Amino acid sequence: MSQSERRHTSGPTGGGELSTGGTGRPGTVGIKQVAARAGVSPGTVSNVLNRPERVAAATRARVEQAIVDLGFVRNGSASTLRAGHSSTIGLMVLDLGNPFFTDVARGVEDTASERGYAVILSSSGESDEREQRNLRVFAEQRVRGVLLTPVGDDGEKAGALRDRGVPVVLLDHPTPRANQCSVAVDDVAGGELAAGRLLGEGARTLGFVTGPPVLRQCADRRKGALRALRAAGLGREAFREVAVPAMNARAGQEAARRLLESGPLPEAVFCANDLLALGVLRVLLQAGVKVPTDVALIGYDDIEFSAAAAVPLSSVRQPTYQLGRIATELLLEECDDPGGHAHQQVMFQPELVVRESSRRGGVPEGSPS
Repeated sequence: MSQSERRHTSGPTGGGELSTGGTGRPGTVGIKQVAARAGVSPGTVSNVLNRPERVAAATRARVEQAIVDLGFVRNGSASTLRAGHSSTIGLMVLDLGNPFFTDVARGVEDTASERGYAVILSSSGESDEREQRNLRVFAEQRVRGVLLTPVGDDGEKAGALRDRGVPVVLLDHPTPRANQCSVAVDDVAGGELAAGRLLGEGARTLGFVTGPPVLRQCADRRKGALRALRAAGLGREAFREVAVPAMNARAGQEAARRLLESGPLPEAVFCANDLLALGVLRVLLQAGVKVPTDVALIGYDDIEFSAAAAVPLSSVRQPTYQLGRIATELLLEECDDPGGHAHQQVMFQPELVVRESSRRGGVPEGSPS
């Protein structure tokens, strides 16, 4: 990856409230065109954009549909357009409450700051609708580029931004597309590491606590766990999966209650992230279950709180800061040279950190497996 001086190419110029259309050409769609499409005055369109409560619901719906049909994007920063380029990049993550993304964001912000850029940070909350809304805000603000950890598939979302001339790098999400940069961790390998460790310690039944299946991270970690199960000579009857709607500690507590209420506990539990695992650990200990004697437990991400848990938590470590740093470098390289930039798909390998929660074989605490 080049560390050379960045050349800032000029962005669209102009000001006021005009927008780019779906073609990315400046000024092809403006308020007057939206007004004509909706059969209202330009002032009504302005009210819908700035004071929607003043507009009747039916009229507002017509204007909003016209905005979608024409690909209108309000210019939220005319001064940026006059300057010729933006000095901000957008960062969209799944959950700002997850320390994993906090560490990733630190890598992004440090790298962007070194190059004279500011970062607009946003969270989808694992909601596709909220993600789309926040991406529109990025477009309105004319960010120079976007780092995106998408909910579900990335293709249409990244493509819509690129059509407007906004480079997009996928963060914590691989891509098979040769014309798309991405930085990710091999979560299939990580899932196999975690489950393999638990089964290698003698567990013959495996629980898997996971979040929404639409999240690529959850699906890949599950795939790795099933691969380890097959390698251990066990069938699907040895695999108990509990899916919860969020990837936080509260959801982990709910998953643990469901495990306790649904029959004998599995001998080991792999959680799709550390927050889920910490929630599971809390409920198991409250119920008198001994970890790891009764149930061995492993999380994923190796957040700071993992080592400080009541029973220090084994986890799969990811290079969070490096994820953010390298993704930002790739994005700024593409911003500076969109035509000549060589797209890269960077894949890191995870590392298993063994602590007390899964340590049945005498491996020293904190040592990588």
